Amino acid sequence: MELKDVNSVYFVGIGGIGMSALARWFHAKGIPVAGYDKTETELTKVLGEEGMEIHYEDRLDLIGDVFLEKDSTLVIYTPAIPSNHVELSYFQENGFEVKKRSEVLGMITANHFTIAVAGTHGKTTTTSMIAHLLSHSRKGCSAFVGGIMTATGTNLIIGDENAPVVVEADEYDRSFMRLNPNYTVVTSLDPDHLDIYGDETAMLDTYEAFVKKTPPEGKVLMHSDAGFKINPGNKYVSYAIRHGDAVADALRIVNGAFVFTYRYGMEKISDIHLEFPGYHNVENALAAITVAIDMGMEGREVRKLMRSYKGVKRRFEYVFRSPSATLIDDYAHHPEEINALLKSVRSLAGKRKITAIFQPHLYSRTNDFKSGFAEALDKADEVILLDIYPAREQPISGVSSKSILDLMENQKKAIIPKERLIAELDNYDLDVVVTIGAGDIDREVPKIADYMKNRFNVIPEEDE
Repeated sequence: MELKDVNSVYFVGIGGIGMSALARWFHAKGIPVAGYDKTETELTKVLGEEGMEIHYEDRLDLIGDVFLEKDSTLVIYTPAIPSNHVELSYFQENGFEVKKRSEVLGMITANHFTIAVAGTHGKTTTTSMIAHLLSHSRKGCSAFVGGIMTATGTNLIIGDENAPVVVEADEYDRSFMRLNPNYTVVTSLDPDHLDIYGDETAMLDTYEAFVKKTPPEGKVLMHSDAGFKINPGNKYVSYAIRHGDAVADALRIVNGAFVFTYRYGMEKISDIHLEFPGYHNVENALAAITVAIDMGMEGREVRKLMRSYKGVKRRFEYVFRSPSATLIDDYAHHPEEINALLKSVRSLAGKRKITAIFQPHLYSRTNDFKSGFAEALDKADEVILLDIYPAREQPISGVSSKSILDLMENQKKAIIPKERLIAELDNYDLDVVVTIGAGDIDREVPKIADYMKNRFNVIPEEDE
């Protein structure tokens, strides 16, 4: 089935961030869209408000008739769906066109100049930065982003038919191998998804194969540290704050913003203001600016647009701020991400007390990186651990949040059940609170924000 032959699209797992972007793309094209997801979330509610039919029970009788016409319906599923799923099994066994999300993304991008952003971490922010810059350029762009962009409230940008496509290249399940990028960005190569790859060597081999899909006339842009780990084949351009082809000079913090001078060859852009904080985000910005320059944007235009960049939901997101306390929320779920996050929070907070609330994501990841998690979380003054969010996994014997707790040197640490979290906060002297994790901790963040508003006597109008 070619995309031009698709009359309706059904999603099995429509609420995922990557799946929802595809759903929005088809819906924007005027094609009927419906889907299943395990639980209702704010995102699925919004998709429903946008006109998509969504249900939350695995039942065939809840699927509309138009989506049961196999000759004209495209079924898209996420690998996170279990193999015994009733709806997915029906589609697979009855001759429907059934494809993974990555396959469909590959189909959409096949006839476009594609900028693919890969990496263990940093890819969502970098993708959104590139999308922000290029969408305001003369060429414009379409973009599939793995997070909700704060400025637009969506994870999708649709540009003109001939505009380049910016896409987040997901390494999970080797999905990015379905893409054929013209311009490849690699933000980091720290070990992750070892439940899929088995070991770091296999992961790096796959990344190397992905990077080598870039044609000789294309371009590869890699973080300097990542460039040492694989052989990208053709010559690549590197970036990092201090060592690389593209670097950030004169980096300083001004009123909470990170300000720096961008240098790349003969290109120099002074006084770039990044209101979205973090040293790691400065490096993400270096990658995005390099792409923008290579795509023909001028320095003064880039400087202006970077100042207006508002970030991505759950990436160093200020949820609550008052003179007395601050709440920052972040999607970090890998030790290196937590390390970078807390380092940046400390640079802004100074001597203020940092309380980290972390929900580990996946039993396998917790088991693989428990020492790294403990070391990263020790950068906070005190730590609250929630139970592991299992996602697609079954429990692993002997693996729990205590696996991390026991390895931490910081003695101000505790494991608190999620349902008791708000009540237990009364026992903490809160100042700068950081919620961390990729599971359902995001559902607790509004409750924590409300608690802090009441505790610190802040009326809504004063909440930034």
